Amino acid sequence: MPTVSAVNLTAPILLLLLWATHPTMATNWLSLARLPRSRPMSGSAPCARLRGLTPGQVGVCRARGEVMESVRKAAEMVIEECQHQFRNRRWNCSTAPRGINVFGRVMNQGTREAAFVHALSSAAVAVAVTRACTRGELERCGCDRKVRGVSPEGFQWSGCSDNLSYGVAFSQTFVDEPERAKGLSAGRPLMNLHNNEAGRKAILHNMQVECKCHGVSGSCELRTCWKVMPPFRRVGQTPAARDLVYLAPSPDFCHLDPDNGIPGTAGRRCNGTSRLAPDGCELVCCGPGYRAGRAEVVQRCSCKFSWCCSVRCQQCKNTVTIHTCRV
Repeated sequence: MPTVSAVNLTAPILLLLLWATHPTMATNWLSLARLPRSRPMSGSAPCARLRGLTPGQVGVCRARGEVMESVRKAAEMVIEECQHQFRNRRWNCSTAPRGINVFGRVMNQGTREAAFVHALSSAAVAVAVTRACTRGELERCGCDRKVRGVSPEGFQWSGCSDNLSYGVAFSQTFVDEPERAKGLSAGRPLMNLHNNEAGRKAILHNMQVECKCHGVSGSCELRTCWKVMPPFRRVGQTPAARDLVYLAPSPDFCHLDPDNGIPGTAGRRCNGTSRLAPDGCELVCCGPGYRAGRAEVVQRCSCKFSWCCSVRCQQCKNTVTIHTCRV
């Protein structure tokens, strides 16, 4: 995510610490990922029944209902990407079995994990809404037609550039609403707003240019180009400690803590051949408390290319060593 040279947290440091563990509803909208896709997401009555939205977000839903399906998709993106990025760490973005706080009470604490989820959430909403604009799924937006003319590199701006400005603006309206409703004199809302903005800047700083050549016999006498967003995976892979701010130390996540939605690491698979990597057993299992076992797995093998155009493989059984944290 983008480098931030200075953090504009204006509240005194003591006030920041007092708010470090203040409960927050800011990410409860992620519970929309649990709703069936057949459920309506717009209209006064449906919006009021969406659990996890703050009153202000319900108002956004009623005023701009066509965008809410994109918000649901964004919630799914956040959970999937968080679990991918943290898959080898003690806290692996495991979700609570029920309730509107998808990741449990871990999000109520001003930790670095909460900081990452906030950045990822605001970026996901911006990306999902922008994609809907580009695909023509929303009435109020479409391609970014402001990107026109000839670039300094000599190519012609044309085509359908991603309308990121619309997606970012909606993300600010929807994702930031819970924080602005609390007022900006407290540390936790300021922390969340900063991290929300860092997530959106991660997209802006990683925008890409795609081009198409025009000319006789495939020559590139004329090149037209347009701007596209980076893959969401790239947005999730670019966080740096200096980009995000947090107010409280993280728990160790080693032991089961149902009250805070922490499953612990007992029974988790780990890498028994590495000591320093994040997935190493000593780190994941909080010490040397792990065991090795043998298991039979089925893998693809002896793959051959078949004309045209497929790859055919056999199924082979192999015995592998699996390391798991002790219960």
